[in-house]
Amino acid sequence: MKNVISKTLVASAISTAMLAGAVQADVTLVSWGGGYSASQQKAYVDTYSSGNVNMISYNGGLGEVRAQVESGNVQWDIVDVLPSQARTGCDEGLFEELDRSIFLPAPDGTPMDQDLMVDVPNDCVVPQIWWSYVPFHKADTFSGEQPSTIQDFFDVEKFPGKRGVHTWANAIVEMALYADGVAIPDIYDVLSTQEGQDRAFNKLDSIKDHVVFWSAGAKPLDLVNSGEVSMSLAYNGRIGGAVLNDGADYVTVWDGQVLEEEWLVLMSGAPKEAAALHFLVHASSTQAQADQAKWINYGPMRPSALPLMEAGEPWFNTGVNIMEHMPNTDEHMKGGILANPDWWADNGQAVNDRYAAWMAN
Repeated sequence: MKNVISKTLVASAISTAMLAGAVQADVTLVSWGGGYSASQQKAYVDTYSSGNVNMISYNGGLGEVRAQVESGNVQWDIVDVLPSQARTGCDEGLFEELDRSIFLPAPDGTPMDQDLMVDVPNDCVVPQIWWSYVPFHKADTFSGEQPSTIQDFFDVEKFPGKRGVHTWANAIVEMALYADGVAIPDIYDVLSTQEGQDRAFNKLDSIKDHVVFWSAGAKPLDLVNSGEVSMSLAYNGRIGGAVLNDGADYVTVWDGQVLEEEWLVLMSGAPKEAAALHFLVHASSTQAQADQAKWINYGPMRPSALPLMEAGEPWFNTGVNIMEHMPNTDEHMKGGILANPDWWADNGQAVNDRYAAWMAN
């Protein structure tokens, strides 16, 4: 216990020293908008007492980030990025490498970088959330036996109706291989072969005549609500938001979900670097990550946050239990697939091109 307290005090002292020279400067945090940014506002910004943080929205990508850094006119401090941008941006020097010792350990003393479900890809990133692609349907869609596996999503005879599927290859090809019997640890090795990719697309062919494609995150809910599809893939936060906030009668099938990382990064040349670092220490803490789940059912990247949530049930802000809607609980991870951003960086263009051709035929 003395060691835990010591580490926490050291990290707090460092972050306090950083803030001392920051004159409580306004920090600009750039994120995705909607319910996700609202959860960050509630969990991180509204609980931060050491300065002002202004949130703005963007459409993702590195275009504006690169333009600001290359022009020397950096306006943003912190950016919420997808795993591919986290890796590319750090490699290109668009984001600062961060001293890992300043971040708060878990309650049991585990350093932040070891309190994660995956290896940290570089020193530029600060953990944020897990979100996932999952199948779902309305509770009254099927009588008798109910869908419970990813194989059921691909079985249109046993569970009739059309299927909602997104217009890019990520996640659906992994799901196809898992549904075809490939063990989760082997999925990316199999996908790395021509035979494995053929196998994935052959599985996709089994539902091709039953697919309705979507590209906007709200669309799967519309498709299911209207009855145009009996099951659809969707972002787990969209499903959970409708259930937790509005009482929607959706059923999520967690088996075969594909989880994606989300990170915060500090812009290279950030105008309020010291204050931004101080805020990042706060926003990446175990408590802050748990607090975000009061407002959205994306999973904290730090597993140490999950026991806090479970012990505090009902945790969600509406007074309902949240754990059954978290993508990265032990129960839901039994059939969970962690997306491999490095594999997609190396192979994504070819697979996405093939997927686009598959959609068009």
